Amino acid sequence: MDTKTAARDEFGLSFEFFPPKSEEMEAQLWEAVGELSAWQPGFVTVTYGAGGSTREPTLAAVRRMIDDASLSTAAHLTCVDASKDEVRAVVDEYRAAGVRRIVALRGDPTTGIGTTYTPHPAGFTDTSELVRMLVEYGDIDVSVSAYPEKHPESPDMAADIDTLKRKADAGAHRALSQFFFDNDVFERYLEGVHKAGIKIPVLPGIMPIQNLTQLKRFAKRCGASVPEFLDRRFEGLDDKPEQRAEVAADVAAEQIEDLMRRGLKDFHIYTMNRSPLVGAVLEQLGRKRADAKVVAAA
Repeated sequence: MDTKTAARDEFGLSFEFFPPKSEEMEAQLWEAVGELSAWQPGFVTVTYGAGGSTREPTLAAVRRMIDDASLSTAAHLTCVDASKDEVRAVVDEYRAAGVRRIVALRGDPTTGIGTTYTPHPAGFTDTSELVRMLVEYGDIDVSVSAYPEKHPESPDMAADIDTLKRKADAGAHRALSQFFFDNDVFERYLEGVHKAGIKIPVLPGIMPIQNLTQLKRFAKRCGASVPEFLDRRFEGLDDKPEQRAEVAADVAAEQIEDLMRRGLKDFHIYTMNRSPLVGAVLEQLGRKRADAKVVAAA
């Protein structure tokens, strides 16, 4: 597929990274950050483990993305297993580090995805309360999550959209969606969102496929579907890494192109802390690239 003729440089772009857990992963992260900064994202996000389990690594990564990579960086923040005062202390620490963007999330229970969430006795009951607190600071840009195929714990799509509406009504500025691969599903979701009177933009989450088998396992835990056409696209490529990477870039670029034809203009890409595939997707889309930055591992 050749989409370079589209010269689609006008679309908004953001990336998600996660804090490294080893020296090798640390080097991989900062190589990816340096390379992907050349695509001039509007902002990037850094994830936060269940119950704040990656609080310090997240803060360290965020600081370096702001200070060394000069990226507008949103830190994820959850309210699992934390009192309101503890959450505010984290926010104050973020703000002291120069953070003015936060992705507000309820967070997964520390007992694992699929188990029941129980609010901390002195904590926030849900994400909308967390959003309201963040908005009160007056200088924080707040993103929240959205689920085109509903959150695994939501009883139905109507309840899921109602949850998003509460977050929007609390003052969230935008929603970043869970990844999906069927654009018809996302379009129907947006119709439901708009019908509910939700005005904030919902950015489609795009997951370039690094490994289809691993993706299927991850998608199952997240409640995201993996259409059969992806099996056909990747069939026979298990031992052909170069061809597999080309197909993966094609799939993601085609998805974004189709979403742009449907009127979407901003995209949130899940990088998995790797730059080559994401870069290949953006090259196909004709996005202009600046010089990469060197961000050495700490």
